[in-house]
Amino acid sequence: MLTAGSTTRTAAATNAAGALPRKKTASGTAYHEAGSGEPLVLIHGVGMRLEAWAPQIAFLSAGHRVIAVDMPGHGESAKLPAGSRLEEFVAWFGRFLDEMAIDRANVAGHSMGALVSGGAAATFGERISRVAYLNGVYRRDPEAKAAVLSRAAAIPVTGVDKEGPLARWFGDDADSVTARELTLKWLNLVDPQGYAVAYAAFAGGDETYADGWKDVTSPALFLTGSDDPNSTPLMATQMAELAPRGYARIVEAHRHMVNLTAPDIVNSLLAEWLSFGEDER
Repeated sequence: MLTAGSTTRTAAATNAAGALPRKKTASGTAYHEAGSGEPLVLIHGVGMRLEAWAPQIAFLSAGHRVIAVDMPGHGESAKLPAGSRLEEFVAWFGRFLDEMAIDRANVAGHSMGALVSGGAAATFGERISRVAYLNGVYRRDPEAKAAVLSRAAAIPVTGVDKEGPLARWFGDDADSVTARELTLKWLNLVDPQGYAVAYAAFAGGDETYADGWKDVTSPALFLTGSDDPNSTPLMATQMAELAPRGYARIVEAHRHMVNLTAPDIVNSLLAEWLSFGEDER
């Protein structure tokens, strides 16, 4: 287990999450780019936007070409059609790499973005140098699966739920205050249709690529918070045991938005992951 740094450093890093300038690909995917060097693509989760990676962009762009992308139907990116499954989101990511003329990249995803990054590693792994799976799910138990499918089914009727995610994703600790406020802001900005499509794909995607980890030969980091009730430490360790070069890192006393509530530790772990040669781990 890893213990987070000071509240002062955490708040300062998280406060960097103001609006970031974007460019768009020909097909309408919005992204922010910073730094130079080996490419690192960052994919956020459902209801968020690329600014959710602000602490990582600021830190990792010192040594890498960091590209944070708005997921379809989020931020300023074009939507995918209603009924799109996780496979369509993975195909979208492959097209994004094509449009950016990136032959190989490191990819880090958070939550739904983790599912996309894992799907990319499983289906076009020759293009993925390293994969980081932050707060991602793996084979939910029947109770958890029923709950997330129920939430997905309710969205077209009740709209975007804001209080539920905040309750699941954050504790009452001081490190979470600023991150919670930012997350609520982003949930208020999200397009309801884009959110509904992504959440349905997220709800049904926990097993889509679950069998693929045994064939992922790139260094694979599985990171979550010790108190994340949905993307659990057990899930992270199970996936790490399957991936030939997989390993798990658990941040003590943090929940789902660990990259915002414990950015110093997450940045350090991502820097460690990026330092591994493709034949290591």
